[in-house]
Amino acid sequence: MSNVMSAAQRAGYRRLGWRWLAAAISLAIVVIAGATLYRIFHEIDVARVIDALKTQAPQSLLLSCLFVAGGYLTLTCYDVFALRAIGRRHLPYRVAALASFTSYTIGHNIGAAVLTSGIIRYRIYSAWGLSVGEIARIAFITGLTYWLGNAFVLGCGIALAPGAASAINHLPAPINRLIGLAALTAINCYMLWLLPRPRSIGRLPWRVALPNPASTLVQIAIGSLDLIFVTLAMYVLLPAQPAIDFFDLLVVFVTAMLIGVVSYVPGSLGVIEAAMFLSLPQFPREDLLASLLTFRLLYFVVPLILASLLFGLREARLVVAGLARSRKLTRLVSARK
Repeated sequence: MSNVMSAAQRAGYRRLGWRWLAAAISLAIVVIAGATLYRIFHEIDVARVIDALKTQAPQSLLLSCLFVAGGYLTLTCYDVFALRAIGRRHLPYRVAALASFTSYTIGHNIGAAVLTSGIIRYRIYSAWGLSVGEIARIAFITGLTYWLGNAFVLGCGIALAPGAASAINHLPAPINRLIGLAALTAINCYMLWLLPRPRSIGRLPWRVALPNPASTLVQIAIGSLDLIFVTLAMYVLLPAQPAIDFFDLLVVFVTAMLIGVVSYVPGSLGVIEAAMFLSLPQFPREDLLASLLTFRLLYFVVPLILASLLFGLREARLVVAGLARSRKLTRLVSARK
């Protein structure tokens, strides 16, 4: 018994240590981002930012809106794929789309994304008979899709445009190219590990059956397409001059988004902006800030308003339906008396 207790204590200490490390990393990111933004904003001409916002081309705004819509449409595929992976193919697409859109958008913008997204998914999926264990498996598989997409996109991007990564990590281009190739190699090793037989991780009732190699390719495609749409939405908002290669922006922007996710800051507010300012010094700061503000409005603020309305209307409809059932039951009881 004492051996079991000591093993449990060691496992608890390890988990606590990882949590402290994650908190320290998040705090460091926030501090660096805050210091960077303070230094940059101190030198920014607000009038020029307003002028840059006013002179944005309508076609650029329209294209960005379309790419944002494409990104969120791809995002719904995360939950559709996860539902199929756990054997829940019967759920309608509209249910998966609502759960994916609202849980991601509200969770990422409010903060405490794991908890917030989990609660929203539970509210939606439990009405369709899914258990807590199944919802946890959905969350794991959607997270795996996201990280596989990041590894593939950044692996390809850094291998093709290592100089763009150098603007972020200040490492030599050959080293960054090796990092990109290492990410792609890790994905290949994971695929080879999946080949011999079905794989699963975790313990019952939380065990998760991992998708097979063919399905994993679908995962990678979903995650990659999502990131490409988001980057395109930013790309069309940037000033025409100086010109920037799409693959360069892909590396910079996906890395900035990833740093924002790791920081756990609600909506990655300030973190994405700081990373972009540091990585794209060739753009006038006022013009870049105008592009970033427009992107944040289109990708974060508008979807948050829409997701909140959709989820709020759903909850209100359920409350009204519950009250109607309660009144009906009361009338039936009164009639029998």
